[in-house]
Amino acid sequence: MRLWLLSPRGGKRASDRRPKPVARVRRDRALAKAIAADAIDIRFQPQIDVVTGEVVAVEALARWDGAPSAEALFARAAEAQLAERLSRAVQRKALRAVGRWDGALRQLRVAINLLAADLVRPGYEHWLLGEIAAAGLEPRRVTVEITEGTLLADMDAAAGCLATLRSAGVKIAVDDFGTGYASLAYLTSLPLDTLKIDRGLIAHLVGGTRDQIVVKALLALARELHLQVVVEGVETLAQLALLTEWQCDVYQGFLGSGALDETALLRFVELTAERNARAAAPAMVRA
Repeated sequence: MRLWLLSPRGGKRASDRRPKPVARVRRDRALAKAIAADAIDIRFQPQIDVVTGEVVAVEALARWDGAPSAEALFARAAEAQLAERLSRAVQRKALRAVGRWDGALRQLRVAINLLAADLVRPGYEHWLLGEIAAAGLEPRRVTVEITEGTLLADMDAAAGCLATLRSAGVKIAVDDFGTGYASLAYLTSLPLDTLKIDRGLIAHLVGGTRDQIVVKALLALARELHLQVVVEGVETLAQLALLTEWQCDVYQGFLGSGALDETALLRFVELTAERNARAAAPAMVRA
């Protein structure tokens, strides 16, 4: 029920008829300067094959001293209407970094995160494919991730954008799957290759009967839809043992590694390959 404030004559006050002021954009000179100066850093979190233990891909994550995490950084950018500029800058920098990789990193795939605004911006898909080509990458080495909780105001436009990327070879993933409101809509409306199960469902996986039921159901659903599954937030061997038993494909989390700079990533991949080779050697001798 709306309550009107009345003047002594019984009419509405003039002040109540005035339009409310539009919220002013919060300017963020420090962040704008950092984007312009290409001062946003990129870190890469390994994604590891559950069966072989091989590092098969990385997720590119933005880092900046002015924010404690990528999520906080993009929230700050959104307040200053800098999110789209930041998104493009991070995507370009990540792709060009991966395009320079050689040796042990040469075949790794990279996952980059997209905003809802990216997907509905006219021509975005062509811009991204141009950036992939400029970085010297094959599109098959690139995965684009959409957070499940992202509100896609124009599902048809988003689906069309993703279909163009997918037809060029880019893989499509839904991130944080299983905790948002858009799960079924995304599965039925968007061209997808991968589901990333949210870390919130993994935290209490060991000993959590309901969590186990939900995760196993999501894995079964993914198999029916012929989708790869990446599980986020894996931190213990007990969690990994269950995921291996349930035939998960890839895991990501502190059990493997946190987000690394390029030097540390190279060392991690090399050490992981050496460890896997040593583990395989006795089996080869027995055979």
